[in-house]
Amino acid sequence: MKILIVDDDHDLLEALGLGLQLQWQGIDVLTATDGEVALTRFFEETPDVVLLDVGLPYLDGFEVLRRIRQVADTPVLMLTARGEELDKVRGLEIGADDYVTKPFSPLELLARIKAVLRRSELPPPVRVAPSFTADDLTVNFDSQEVRRGDQAVSLSAIEYRLLFQLVRNAGHVVPRETLLARVWGDDYRDQTDYLKVYISRLRAKLEDDPERPRYILTERGLGYRFARSRPTAAQSRSEPL
Repeated sequence: MKILIVDDDHDLLEALGLGLQLQWQGIDVLTATDGEVALTRFFEETPDVVLLDVGLPYLDGFEVLRRIRQVADTPVLMLTARGEELDKVRGLEIGADDYVTKPFSPLELLARIKAVLRRSELPPPVRVAPSFTADDLTVNFDSQEVRRGDQAVSLSAIEYRLLFQLVRNAGHVVPRETLLARVWGDDYRDQTDYLKVYISRLRAKLEDDPERPRYILTERGLGYRFARSRPTAAQSRSEPL
């Protein structure tokens, strides 16, 4: 397991690296103190997870993240002393998997790293029903493939988990807290920014017009509902979770 820690605070780098090595046997800690070095180490070492500070010299954390996301889905946790919601949302929209505000405890950070790694894996195939179809959209639960007509749709593991929860409950409102707990974990029930960003990503990939969605509908004050216009036999046999 390789972890790349990127921060311009040398003392923090040393403390984080030592703390993670003490708590996680066999871990290989890589470090960088600016954005340019971070990208060089990322492409040379291909780490399994990146801890990325926002305030970096030369290239800030947002630009480093943007360049990583152009080529890889490696889990990235943003580390920052800023608490503004706009910074958090910006990082999530670019592709951050989690967002940790300094100061944080070593145990909290370790738990979040392990949670991000778990979420980066696709869930086991579900065999209750072979597939879900709504108009030109098909979700194959066995192969975990998503298609719009003949076109395959590429989803990240978290995007697939969220879509899975929505389509398995198609026609029913799924509360925001339920989606957050099932996709991210119980500790994220109040993190509605995560849900808003990923719903927006799904709409961009699945909807003809993301601003006027026909599949993923917002039920204000409640949650989200996946609309199925023409139920199939397979859909009618599946029951909501």
